[in-house]
Order: sequence, then structure tokens, then C-alpha cells
Amino acid sequence: MRGDPGDALYGVVSGRVRVSAQTANGKEVILNVMKPGDVFGEIALLDGQPRTASATSVSPTQLMVIQRADFLALIKREPQLAIHLIELLCGRVRWTSEQMEDTSLLNVSQRLAKCVLHLATSQGSPTTDGVQIKISQEQLAKFLGLSRQIVNKYLQTWKRKRWIALGRGKLIVGDERALKKLTVPD
Repeated sequence: MRGDPGDALYGVVSGRVRVSAQTANGKEVILNVMKPGDVFGEIALLDGQPRTASATSVSPTQLMVIQRADFLALIKREPQLAIHLIELLCGRVRWTSEQMEDTSLLNVSQRLAKCVLHLATSQGSPTTDGVQIKISQEQLAKFLGLSRQIVNKYLQTWKRKRWIALGRGKLIVGDERALKKLTVPD
């Protein structure tokens, strides 16, 4: 949980983990969804400060846990690991910077299209109709810091244009090219 001691790094072995931040009144923004092979908790692991976000499993999940003391000792023995960690952190900084740019420079339709395409690539499953993403409209809204109603408005428009199909807790991207065209800034 956010604020907990930063005493370990976590790796997702199986399942999925939602990383999010929440206000005292319960408003939540989803920062990322981790899948097998992803790691999280690296910021608090390295600086020893409290956790910056909360992590919640969204399906049955197995995690690999590396304690901070063990990890720091491992880096001393294997300096090459530090390079991999720096690359991971730089990737996260780049991703965060891109999110800030998108929030500032893109309109809602562009941001939503970009998010849907990202999720289709990173977590989607191919179907005969396109790429299926298991996500609710509420979760999609939380990724973007928007209301579910705003997200629904755009998704319904895209559905009428046959760019996507909607189902309970899922979305199928049928026309990636149309969504990609939306992501181009004005």
C-alpha cells in the first residue's frame, strides 16, 4: 500500500497487478497494470522511502519478492544488474513523461485512443474480430483520470463507427488504423 515501508521489489510470475494512487476521498487513478515478467516497487526499494503507490492483484497472482537488503547485496556482487535497473527506471521516467505530455497536449479522444491502443498491444488477446482487452469502462476511465461517463461517450461513438465492439468488462479493437489516426496531435 502507498506509504508502506519500501523493503522489497516484486516481480509478477503469474496473474496481473494494478498499480494505482488514491485520494483520501476514494478517487483512484490507475498508473499501470503489471503482467508476468514485470516488476514493481523499484523506487521504494532503491531509496528505502515509503511506497509511492498501491498494488492490488486483479486476478489470481503469484509474485516473486526480493528483500531490499538482499537486492542491495546482489547489486554489489553483480554490478551489471545496476545497469538493467537504470534502464528500467529510465523506461519508467520516459513513460511518465509521455503521460504528462499526453495529459497536457492531447484532447480526451486522442488520449483515450492512445490508451486503448497501448492496452491492446500490451495486454490484448487476438480474436477473429480484432484484439480483445479485458477492462471495464470504469477501469479505463481510471487509467486516464476521467469519468466513466466521458469514456463511455467516446466508446459509444467508436462503436457506432465499428472501430470497436463493447462487452461486459471487455473491449474489442476492430479498426486499429482508425484509432491510430485519432492519436495524432492537432
